[in-house]
Formats: sequence, C-alpha cells, structure tokens
Amino acid sequence: MHRDWTTWIRALQGAVFTLDKRRWLLVLDGFLINLCLGVAYSWSVFVLPLQEYFTSILDHTVAISSIFLPFSIFLASLALAVFFTGKYIDIYGPRPIAIFGGVLTGVGWIFSSLSPSPEMLTLFYGIMGGFGTGTCYSVPLAISARWFPDRRGLAIGLTVLGFGLSTLLVANILVYFIETYGVMSTFRILGILIMGLVTLLALPLSFPPEGWLPQHMIQQQTTLVKNQSNFLGMSVAQMLRTSTFYGLWGCYFIGCLVGLMAIGISKPCGMDLGLTSVLATQILGVFALSNSIGRPFFGTLTDRMTPQKTAIIAFAIVAGAALALCLSQTLWIYIITFAIFWGCFGGWLIIAPTACGNYFGMKYYSQCYGCIYLAYGVGGIAGPIMAGVIKASTGTYFGVFPYIVVLSLIGIIIAIIFLKPPHSASVEGEGGQI
Repeated sequence: MHRDWTTWIRALQGAVFTLDKRRWLLVLDGFLINLCLGVAYSWSVFVLPLQEYFTSILDHTVAISSIFLPFSIFLASLALAVFFTGKYIDIYGPRPIAIFGGVLTGVGWIFSSLSPSPEMLTLFYGIMGGFGTGTCYSVPLAISARWFPDRRGLAIGLTVLGFGLSTLLVANILVYFIETYGVMSTFRILGILIMGLVTLLALPLSFPPEGWLPQHMIQQQTTLVKNQSNFLGMSVAQMLRTSTFYGLWGCYFIGCLVGLMAIGISKPCGMDLGLTSVLATQILGVFALSNSIGRPFFGTLTDRMTPQKTAIIAFAIVAGAALALCLSQTLWIYIITFAIFWGCFGGWLIIAPTACGNYFGMKYYSQCYGCIYLAYGVGGIAGPIMAGVIKASTGTYFGVFPYIVVLSLIGIIIAIIFLKPPHSASVEGEGGQI
C-alpha cells in the first residue's frame, strides 16, 4: 500500500512536471520539512515555563542551567546524527530515512511531555529528539545537493531556509499553546504534528536517476558537467587524505564558533546598551530574519563565485563588524553588526554543504558531509562556553569581539591556503574520477 501510494505521487508529478521543474518541488518539500524540524530551535520559549513546571513538581527550585542542558545535548545529538546517517541515506534511500527521523523526533517530543525531571527531558528531547532531527535534517540537504549540480548553493540555501524561519514564524504560536494547554501538553501536540507532517512530506522524496543532469548542462557540455556529475565522488577515506577537507572543516568550525558566540550573547549585549528585556527579545526577531536571509544569499554567492571566495568574504564581513563594535558600542552599531553576525552564521550552513559537493563530488555526499558537519557540533559546544569564559575574565560581553576579529582573520588565512579543490584530481572513485 505504501509503495502504491508513493508510486502514484511520483507518477502524478511526472505527468505535470519535467524532472528539471520537479526538482524545485523537492526544494519546497525540503523547506517544509525543515520548517517542522526547526521548531526545536524555539527552545527559549520553553525555558521559563519548564523551570516553573519542574520547580512545582519537584518541590525545590530548579536552576535555569538545568533547563538549558536538554537543548545543548540536542545540538550535540543533531550533529552526531548527521555524521552517522550519511551512509544509510545512500543504502536505503532518502524516503525511509526521513520518515524514521521524523517519527523518532515526534516520539522524542511526546516522551518529553511525560518527563518527571530535567534529566529525563534531556534524554527524550536532547538525545532522542536531537538524533531524530539530525537524521531527518540530512535528507533534504542530500536531495537538493544531488538535484542541483548547477545551482547547488541556492537550492541548499532555500532548503535550510525553513530551519531559520521556523522560530520566527512559530514562536508566538508556541507561546499561545503553552499559555492555553500548558508546557507539557504543548510538547505532546508538537510531537504528534511533527511525526505526521514529516512522514507525509517525506513520501515524494527521491534522488535523481543515476547520471542525471539538467537539460541545459547536457546541452552546454560545460566543465561543470564533467567535474560535478552526480555519479562521481570521493569516498570518506579519500576525502580525509586531502588538505581541502581539513581546510573546510577548520573554516566551518570557526564560522560556527564565531557565529554561536555572537548569537549566544545577542540579548545581554543589547541590555548592556540600555534596552529593556522585552525590547531586546523583540530585536532578536530581526536578527533571526537576517539569519534566514543569509542562507539563500550566501548560497547564490557561492554558486556565482567559489566556496573559497565566499568564505573569505564571510570572515571579512564578520571581522569588520566585530571591529566596529570594539571601537564604538552604540545601539545602531549593535543592531547592524549583530544582524551581520546572524546572517553570516546562516551563510556558513550553506557554504559548507555546497563546498562539500563541489570539492568531493556527489556519490558519497551524505557520508562526506556528515564528517564535515561535526565542525558545527564542536563549534556549538565550544562557542557558548568560550563566550562565558571571556565574559568572566573581562567583566563584559563586549570583551568577546576582539577574539572574534582574531578568529575571523585566522579563518581567512585557512581559507586562502587550504580551501581549494583537492590537488588529487585523479583520485579514483568507484564511478570515475574527481
């Protein structure tokens, strides 16, 4: 029955759209899947209600740090899931992996609603929900990368745009749900919705036929056709023998480290400049919009230039913004520079996967990007910790920005030296050379 249903969907798509047009529907599908998964990034909405809930049932005050722990574990689990999921996408195909990830995410949210303590919430939301989200997140990325050898950056940027917009679109809805039904019932409602919607959206997911290319690329017979065919690519072992991998991993790590350091201190920096807590929270919506816009923007830039040049530009912009904050800490500079930080961080979530496809090919893309994505997980853990240590030593959150300048300059140096197509262009893959 399931096979008949999915065959019917694909037949209907084929009757209405050519493959060149149908691939854009898959981008929309991936966008909607990420919109569902990105609800997890609205964790700040849950923090105070969860603290009040656990304090009431445990008869002692629950520290706010205990409520942030599930989200930290969620980020780490997400990164690990992307790393482990890659080869299974290649073995079983995108649809069953996306369904499995969506169901696991939904079950994690539902079990979270039954948590008697922050520790159990960490298990259900942080580990189970994080691993499910990372498993499902990998699939739309792999699909967009394979269907768009000609506009890979833009396609990936539009796909993950859903993750960036989710918090902006659903935060107020979540507040309403929490106030109306309670925080634990909201977890249960979201779990059921995520499970159902992601399963439904996963049905049309598929990779292009082996060797498929857009019609215009076949006609033009460009160098891009020769170098980026979907059936060519380095294995993980081959990728690890190139300096390009370490250059990309290092740049991605620094981009995420710097971005998450800045994002983590966005609100307290605004309050240090005189904003009220309410206004500082509202401005975060502007920054979130910048983060979303940065994804397709840097994706398009990567398509038109190269990942190396785009990375250098991103680091240079961040270094300039951080230097401006070092020299002048005014409200308008704060707003402009933090919008830049958020936008460039969103850009790195596109630059890295696009570079992976461009440099290492598509045959083992999911596995290769899983290794590269670990840089995001490490940066996600190290960034907030480093920001806290610097604040404690300097006495101000603004002490972070000289370090961001230095880190960005290091990123530029790494990009110039290492972020280039692999020298070993003759490395043999099973399907050919890259």
